[in-house]
Amino acid sequence: MDCLKHITLLVFISCVTTPADAMAIQRKVFEAALDTPAISKIERPNLIIIFCDDLGYGDLGCYGSTNNRTPNIDRLSDGGNRFTNFYSSSPVCTPSRASLMTGCYPRRVGMHEDFTGHWVLIPRSRRGLNPAETTIAEVLKAEGYKTACIGKWHLGDQPEHLPTRHGFDRYFGIPYSNDMQNRQRGDPPLPLIDQEKVIAAPVNQATLTQRYTEETIRFIDENRDNPFFIYLPHTFPHLPLFASNRFKNQSKNGRYGDTVEEIDWSTGEIINALKKRRLREKTLVIFTSDNGSNARNGGSNQPLAGRKGSTMEGGMRVPMIANWPGQIPQGAVCSELATTMDFLPTFRALARPGTDVESATDTSSKPIDGHNIANLLMADSKARSPYHQLLYYRRRQLQAIRIGDWKYHLPLEKTFPHWADVQHMGTPRPAKLIHLTTDLQETKDLAKLRPDLVKKFQLAANKATAELGNENQTGKQQRIALTLPVGKPLVLQNDGTQ
Repeated sequence: MDCLKHITLLVFISCVTTPADAMAIQRKVFEAALDTPAISKIERPNLIIIFCDDLGYGDLGCYGSTNNRTPNIDRLSDGGNRFTNFYSSSPVCTPSRASLMTGCYPRRVGMHEDFTGHWVLIPRSRRGLNPAETTIAEVLKAEGYKTACIGKWHLGDQPEHLPTRHGFDRYFGIPYSNDMQNRQRGDPPLPLIDQEKVIAAPVNQATLTQRYTEETIRFIDENRDNPFFIYLPHTFPHLPLFASNRFKNQSKNGRYGDTVEEIDWSTGEIINALKKRRLREKTLVIFTSDNGSNARNGGSNQPLAGRKGSTMEGGMRVPMIANWPGQIPQGAVCSELATTMDFLPTFRALARPGTDVESATDTSSKPIDGHNIANLLMADSKARSPYHQLLYYRRRQLQAIRIGDWKYHLPLEKTFPHWADVQHMGTPRPAKLIHLTTDLQETKDLAKLRPDLVKKFQLAANKATAELGNENQTGKQQRIALTLPVGKPLVLQNDGTQ
């Protein structure tokens, strides 16, 4: 039995009783990971996701920014496919990263908030991604890919939760957000981790983007003869902002612009490294963000309303560029709805060229929410979004739903606490029906004009609540995260070990 079968059986073993059942589920689940016919005429690519932290929809030149110079990223857009309706599954870090890893809404995999009530994991958190979930790295590793996570993880800082326990051959980076050094809370100095060992604490944050770039290029060098997957979740432009001496105070947008322009430099270095090693035409590069900008210190979500932490468009609609020379047409623009949950099924399709498998995202065992969007990536003019709806969760609360070009903000008797203040409840919020094509600022309530649509959204909300839960109600398809008995800080010992 090959590695793919082993992983499948590990995930679904609790649901089967016989080897025949196990094999049937294996076929159903992994054949159901694709939503469109797989690409059959191309060689499987190397895969790189460059994942920024809090980069806004309007922060790149190719998305209209005049504040930040991003020539390398703009060239990726000019030579590839720029998405204008691409979403994170959450307006904050941990849940959005859980979705990218698993292809699921955060509530489905129990990663929508920490067990303490915080809506992101904090240092020493006992919670992390459950090993029973199949990650994008595990899927690709089973297909023979070498895998690396280089950057910010934020899906658990305990050894059981680190990338090396979730399918990554290589890990180098910080385990959570760069602002998590609260002494009153007992946070340790911000650690830099190599595999599962702390090698610096506190890390010099001004060097992080450069070090991530060097590690990425080193991994490319070491695996140039193998198919590889690199997940590069940058630390910035999350606050606090740091840039190396080369970029510090060099932008016209303050320290925020410095960090964005250093990320642009990093992107250019990685592209040049691929070219020098004759790997450029063999590599699909994705550039996107985990959520919207906080709209402070120079960040922008224009022309969208809202910001990080919000289920307005500016909180969850993010830039996304797909570039693969010779496969993705130059200068393409995709306006179809897609999300970070789509990377797992799409990458698996690309890793297995020639298969004729078609997808269904629901299985009797472990459903996922993402879709194979290979046809959208390749700018197929006939391709349409596979999404019937998009759910906007904030923490444990379902706050809005999108169907087509319409978005319905649900009526809320209360909104759940903001950030770590688990006692404070927000004020009530009335319902609102928005037509996004004509109202990106989400100000014109058309509910009275379209009661038929309001009823449709209410039915969709009831179905979502039954399956994934809402507020304190548990959904029938929710799965649990791994919560350990205790959590210990990651610290640098005198002998250099944890």
